[in-house]
Amino acid sequence: MPKIRFFLYVVVFLVVNTNAQDKPNILWLTSEDNSVNWIGSYGNPYAETPNIDGLAEQGFRYTHCYANAPVCAPQRSSWITGVNAISMGTHHMRSRNNIPHDMIPYYPDALKKNKYYVANSKKTDYNIGGRDDKECWDNNSQPEVEWDILKANQPFFQIINFGESHESKAHDGKDGRDIEKTEHSPNDLELYAYHPDLPTIRKNYALYYDAIKKMDAKIGEAIQKLEELGLAENTIVIYNSDHGGVMPRSKRFLFKGGIHSPLIIRIPEKYKHLWPNAEKGTTVDRLVSFVDMPKTWLSLTGSEVPDCMQGNIFIGKEKEAEQPFHFAFRGRMDERLDNARAVYSKDFLYIRNYMPYVPWMQKLGYLWKAKAAQSWDNYVKEGKANEVQSKYFYPKMYSEEFYDLNNDPDNIHNLVGSDTHHEQIKKMREALRNWQLKIHDSGLLPESEMLKRASDHNTTIYQMVRNPELYSLPALLDAADVALEKKKENLPKLQKLLKSTDSGLRYWGIVGCFLLDDYKAAETVLNDDCDEVRAMAAWTLIRNKKKKKGLKCLQTLLTEKSEATLTVLNMIDWIDKDAKVLMNYIPEEEQLGDYEKRMLQILKN
Repeated sequence: MPKIRFFLYVVVFLVVNTNAQDKPNILWLTSEDNSVNWIGSYGNPYAETPNIDGLAEQGFRYTHCYANAPVCAPQRSSWITGVNAISMGTHHMRSRNNIPHDMIPYYPDALKKNKYYVANSKKTDYNIGGRDDKECWDNNSQPEVEWDILKANQPFFQIINFGESHESKAHDGKDGRDIEKTEHSPNDLELYAYHPDLPTIRKNYALYYDAIKKMDAKIGEAIQKLEELGLAENTIVIYNSDHGGVMPRSKRFLFKGGIHSPLIIRIPEKYKHLWPNAEKGTTVDRLVSFVDMPKTWLSLTGSEVPDCMQGNIFIGKEKEAEQPFHFAFRGRMDERLDNARAVYSKDFLYIRNYMPYVPWMQKLGYLWKAKAAQSWDNYVKEGKANEVQSKYFYPKMYSEEFYDLNNDPDNIHNLVGSDTHHEQIKKMREALRNWQLKIHDSGLLPESEMLKRASDHNTTIYQMVRNPELYSLPALLDAADVALEKKKENLPKLQKLLKSTDSGLRYWGIVGCFLLDDYKAAETVLNDDCDEVRAMAAWTLIRNKKKKKGLKCLQTLLTEKSEATLTVLNMIDWIDKDAKVLMNYIPEEEQLGDYEKRMLQILKN
């Protein structure tokens, strides 16, 4: 009996060990803030990225891969859960709102259940409250990868995040960086079509090309280490950026430069059955969304996929049908407010602006650390910029944008209103609404009202937006459509919305009245229960020769430290001269939140 038990033990051990070796390791290399435009193998002759380009020669280069958010925290929130941040209320930058963790696991949880060792070096930034970002990982404490531990703990899933290409590396005068002493020549590069050709902007591009070269070198070191340890034949290597960027009007924006990202996957011969093409070194033109990634990684490893995940598996034996569109979203970026959605096909881009009355390029403290942003801003203020270069510093005035990605890669020619593309615009507009309904878009309320409503009902935003009694998304979408049409014949509908018991519908009612300058209707909601409605009503009065009454309302919202304080601070900038008097009523800095303080600094400067 002892010999039989020992024999059975050996057999079981060998079977388990063999199965473990059959599971592929995954090494996920993520760089920060660089779109496809900064990578050599994606057609940039000025970029020095030999290691990434080499990976493309050994693997498969995806040509239509897009982030769901054009900035890190909301995108990483979508990554860790496999659920779009806009579906959970985690789409505003570093908001840290809670989600129901019993309903939404993190994808490393599923990998652990499948006996994977999961490690992350080292960035998290998941923008989610109620769970420590590091808790889901076996190892998230080391900035450097512990390769010997990985070799001893196969199968493994290891992330390495490279900050060498982060936006901060395009800031002059930090950590020895000098915009006047770049390795890359400012003269030997091409600018985006919307940037003026100024020496400072060219130098800022060159500085970032230096950063990209350093990032690529780090990518090369990781790949070399994998091979030195004999792990390459069992490891799928994935490289992509965490979204686009990084010159002004890319990161944080839903244009192509903000979310079109490189994606390269190298799969060993051992796992050839997972290849997307018959030959290595080829391109894959499938449309891929970042929200597809966690679900796909779980599929590749044979792990269980949580039901809550919203993506589609895009590679491997469980590959799902390609989707015709990619969807992206933008909410508040640090201290600055905006609200927009994007729909991408392989050929076209449709953008829905829910705040068309504010500029694209609002002055934002962190973005303006780049010399390129400062130089561009000054050039516009001096009246030297042409229409394309200057328009981003003024209110959009468009509730919709539509671009031909093939003929206008920098997205500068808005084709909304074009008879040629009428049907395509209609198709993408309808696709957006269907997607918003499907994933329960939480962004149809102002941020403060979204938080207040969830708090008042003691629920998470994720659960609130799935309760039609608390959040009637079809009605909110309809109200937003009416408001943004900017048609005088809609005034009766808008005035009816102002009488609704739903603060969200009243909000869209006042937005519509604002766009049509209906100050009489605005006066009826100047004392509304919703501070965001009151603020929009006040602005409507200010711009319609009712300045005294409107300013008095905004003054009250400031002195009462209302829930709309950040909105009012932004309005002081949007309104400009007529609102400068409100600076005298802003609460003391110690009474302000972090982003309110940042907005105050912009107003002071």
